[in-house]
Formats: sequence, C-alpha cells, structure tokens
Amino acid sequence: MPYLLRIPLGDGIVLRARETWPRTAKVYCHRHGAPWPDDAEVLEELPLTSCVPRGSAIDTVVARARESRSQFVITRARGREMIFWQSPRTSKTARPNVSLPTSRAAGIVDIAIIVDTRER
Repeated sequence: MPYLLRIPLGDGIVLRARETWPRTAKVYCHRHGAPWPDDAEVLEELPLTSCVPRGSAIDTVVARARESRSQFVITRARGREMIFWQSPRTSKTARPNVSLPTSRAAGIVDIAIIVDTRER
C-alpha cells in the first residue's frame, strides 16, 4: 500500500492506504505500526475542520468545497483489525435504499414515554 495517512487523534494514527481518497469504493487501510517517517514525501496536506471519534468510526471533515467528508470505520473480522475509509457517496452506493434522517422532529416539545410494569 503506497500511501500513508495520519489522523490527528491523540498522538496520531498512521495508516497505510491504497488510494488518496475514497472516490468510487471503500478503501482498505491498516495501521502502519511505526510513527510518521521524517523523510516522507507529502503529496497533499489538508486542514481538518472536524475529526471526531463516534463509536467504532472516526468522522473527518476537510476544509474544502468538494469531497469534504469521510469516515474511517474500525472493525474486527477473522480475528484481526480491519479499517475501511469511506465517503458518504461510497456508503450510499453500498446501501442505496437506506436513508438517514437529516433533521429533527418539528413541533414536538415534550415526549412522554409510558412503561407498563406488568409487561414481561
């Protein structure tokens, strides 16, 4: 895998990847295992506006107009760690009929939750 990526969380997560951005499909990555090399040739350095861990994923937002959002999903399969880098477009093509809510419910101020104590 020819590319190194650095995610600025904690001391920095260094990953090896096959592509520079997930344009058409998910990009498989794995941990580099060593710190960022001093003699690395930097192809592109992008400023991030947001880098937030959310459960098993890390959501990133790059400060540019197009292709600004991406997500690193960290999972385990076959006894080893697997990391997939995806953009919203690639996740939408993988599951085309799934729609995520985009706004909050309007007009609902208080929500009452009623629990029947006899229910088993």
